[in-house]
Amino acid sequence: MAEHKHGEMDTEVQEKTFEGFIKAATWVGGIAIGVLIFLALFNS
Repeated sequence: MAEHKHGEMDTEVQEKTFEGFIKAATWVGGIAIGVLIFLALFNS
């Protein structure tokens, strides 16, 4: 087994995955807020 050296791991894939997760969560949150506002305005 190779000797572990701190900070040498390639994290490009993990960073792209996290960026995609944050982007998707932002979209879902915005859509949910939009749906709640729509329901509040037109459900009375």
